Amino acid sequence: MSLELYTWPTPNGHKAQIMLEELGVPFDLRPVNIFEGEQFSDAFGRINPNRRIPALIDATDPSGPPLRVFESGAILLHLAEKYGRFIPQHPHGRSAAIQWLMWQVSGLGPMLGQGQHFWTYAQEKHPYSIDRYTKEGARLLSVMNGHLGEHEFLADDYSIADIACFPWVRIHKLANLSLDEFPNLQRWYAAIRNRPAVGRGLNILREHLTGVPNTERAHDIMFGKTQFEKR
Repeated sequence: MSLELYTWPTPNGHKAQIMLEELGVPFDLRPVNIFEGEQFSDAFGRINPNRRIPALIDATDPSGPPLRVFESGAILLHLAEKYGRFIPQHPHGRSAAIQWLMWQVSGLGPMLGQGQHFWTYAQEKHPYSIDRYTKEGARLLSVMNGHLGEHEFLADDYSIADIACFPWVRIHKLANLSLDEFPNLQRWYAAIRNRPAVGRGLNILREHLTGVPNTERAHDIMFGKTQFEKR
């Protein structure tokens, strides 16, 4: 295949998986077991120097070397521009989609990720951290809910902005959050979850969708000294 996706079933991995399923283009699946530390291998480091999933190799242009793309937001933008889909063509819509994509990668993902960590995975529960990230996560969901009260999707038409945000909203319970107070967000979430390609994207590597194993080794790889030693 001319597209190779290096991924694991996490919210960021799901973003790239859903995008490729929405596009309906063939790709080779390259699982990277982050619980076993495969992201720290030298081979993967040559694809993504940050050693995080997902990463994409695009060898569709035979006139040049393969293109390596890392960071989930960059992958979504690359694929949208490559295939001319899921990004509005009008400048205002295109700008809106990119703004919400940046909002997700800089805010929604990191904040809910921290909330998930301290609420679900941290071996020592830290009330201040839980309170901080729960409140910030709820604020961000409220921002989405308010916007979606006036727009069917984040950039009016279904786009990479929705694909980026959906997997992170999906794990809200793991971040100590609820959608009960956000009816517009609930409507948006249900509409996206019912898309067949979204279901297919979520099903990729579903057998490994277990959360971080509750072992010292897995916690060290994901949150401990291993990630800082493997550079």
